[in-house]
Amino acid sequence: MYYESFGAGRPLFFLPSWGGDAGEARFVHEPIFEHRTGWRRIYIDPPGTGNSPADPAITNQDGMLSSIAGLITAVAGDESFALAGTSAGALHARGIVKSNPTQVLGLLLRAPGVVIDRSRRTLPAAVELPPSTARDRQHAYCEAAEKLADLEFLGRIQRDPSTYGLREDPSVHFDRPTLIVTGRQDTIAGYADAWPLLGDYPRATYAVLDQEDHFLPGPGSALYRALVEDWLERVEHPGA
Repeated sequence: MYYESFGAGRPLFFLPSWGGDAGEARFVHEPIFEHRTGWRRIYIDPPGTGNSPADPAITNQDGMLSSIAGLITAVAGDESFALAGTSAGALHARGIVKSNPTQVLGLLLRAPGVVIDRSRRTLPAAVELPPSTARDRQHAYCEAAEKLADLEFLGRIQRDPSTYGLREDPSVHFDRPTLIVTGRQDTIAGYADAWPLLGDYPRATYAVLDQEDHFLPGPGSALYRALVEDWLERVEHPGA
């Protein structure tokens, strides 16, 4: 499986949205580390995306999670690491925390997918958001990733909630620094369904950003980066 690595220090794995690859998360997060040291950032292409080929042995979300978790184990070994997941990547991150909470230093969930069945999601009414150069760049990365993705492989898993969801509920008590960031105008995953996650994460900051959709951060890039900076500080100094 393909990944990109930058910097040195504590491993921080970025898990992209369904069909997404390393590029979008790298674009959003690398500016945060221009003046912050001590972190090795690892951006992953899951199977069937970017430079990682599809694996016909993977037929459901559990298989996808197992493949991603295997890469993390191979890269991190026994070293503790942090996780940052976007959309479906947030589900993968929660699944990894569920299986091995003691090795995870902190958790970032960006526009997390919580309710797998789209017909059961609590979504805001659709509105037209103001133009945003940052959001346009987000869309450009997502469109480029879609062109590289194996949509047939991914679609077979995504079409059925029974294969798109994890067999085991990823909920688990995790008392290390957590950040949950949602978009007030996110009509794909919404923001309300993520609120109950606070029961699992007693050290979580939860934010709903106005004028942001599922492709956050757009105009709220500065606020998002400030929230991530705060999360990194809390991970670096967990007892402060």
